[in-house]
Amino acid sequence: MNDDTPAAPSSPRLPLEGLRVVEFTHMVMGPTCGMVLADLGAEVIKVEPVDGDRTRHLLGAGAGFFPMFNRNKKSIALDLRSPEGLAAARKLAASADVVAQNFKPGVMTKYGLDYAALSQINPRLVYVNHTGFLPGPYEHRTALDEVVQMMGGLAYMTGRPGDPLRAGSSVNDIMGGMFGAIGAMAALMQRGITGRGQEVDSALFENNVFLVGQHMMQYAVTGKPAAPMPDRISSWAVYDVFSVKDGGQIFLAAVSDAQWQTFCDAMGYADLKADAGLTTNNDRVRARPTLMPVLRERLATHTADELAAIFERHGLPFAPIRRPEELFDDPHLHATGGLADITLPDGDRAGQTAQITLMPLRMAGQRLDVRCDPPRLGQHTAELLQGLGYSAEDVAALHAAGAIA
Repeated sequence: MNDDTPAAPSSPRLPLEGLRVVEFTHMVMGPTCGMVLADLGAEVIKVEPVDGDRTRHLLGAGAGFFPMFNRNKKSIALDLRSPEGLAAARKLAASADVVAQNFKPGVMTKYGLDYAALSQINPRLVYVNHTGFLPGPYEHRTALDEVVQMMGGLAYMTGRPGDPLRAGSSVNDIMGGMFGAIGAMAALMQRGITGRGQEVDSALFENNVFLVGQHMMQYAVTGKPAAPMPDRISSWAVYDVFSVKDGGQIFLAAVSDAQWQTFCDAMGYADLKADAGLTTNNDRVRARPTLMPVLRERLATHTADELAAIFERHGLPFAPIRRPEELFDDPHLHATGGLADITLPDGDRAGQTAQITLMPLRMAGQRLDVRCDPPRLGQHTAELLQGLGYSAEDVAALHAAGAIA
């Protein structure tokens, strides 16, 4: 055998392999932070109450929270109100590189699981707080995504005038968790230099203000308040949703003079292309009151599929109006590996397979896949406790006492 034969390539290591994250989180914001770190390779341990995270059994809009934001994690179920369960939680947290939490101010301090207490045991610990507000006059308020959207200008910008409307996703919760993960990774890098961890704070309200910062800056630059998005003066003449043949809808755009000419050629609108009053983008924006009715009437003679084919063929921006459930059949998502199978852990469909969306990243040419299904409640309790030095008999005793599940 030739000793110079190259070894078969192995799967690349994920960036955060070897790091342990312990999360005391619930709902969306904290779990998103843990999910990002887990997808990047960290061992993420979700500490749940013995009766389980409440999001395991939410109905309606919350029904997908647990499986979406808790893949690639382990579950340990501890009763923090019992001395034995709390002792196990402290021992587990002390073993972590990162602890993440999103409880109300004072809760973690009450249990001795705050940064001040844990950093005395482990000075290298990175501790991420996910809160409603950074320290200040609002910090003791109870915050939800919808609360900060209303008070932070996002609902005003999303709805029509006089009708504030929350965004159609938990944007602040998800982004707040992402910023928590970014802060954790930056703190880990700094720890590599200084040898010490630190406390990181990510907050819903401040996240929302970051989102509307472009509109705040618009006012600073122009002196004019930003109009809600449905009522705004568009920067481009053709940049709208059109109702078309057979009850369809499609978003169409032409955002440059070159695209306008291509659009006119593609649709056979020679008269509009030749109109001197429509030559530049600013001309067309000023002409929108008369131009848009003409375009709506002409485009309404086509189906959405016909217009999509024309716009794709000519490299023009367009988008079909899709519902979330229709994305399960999206050919691009399937071709790029953007969906992955998981086994549902809870509810009427527990044990069934569903598809979940992956983070919009590739690393070394690969998507960050699901390595572990969302865990069943307490699925890893015994394994993790034994890794902390508890014997099988100790685990059995804790279970009998109701301190774990």
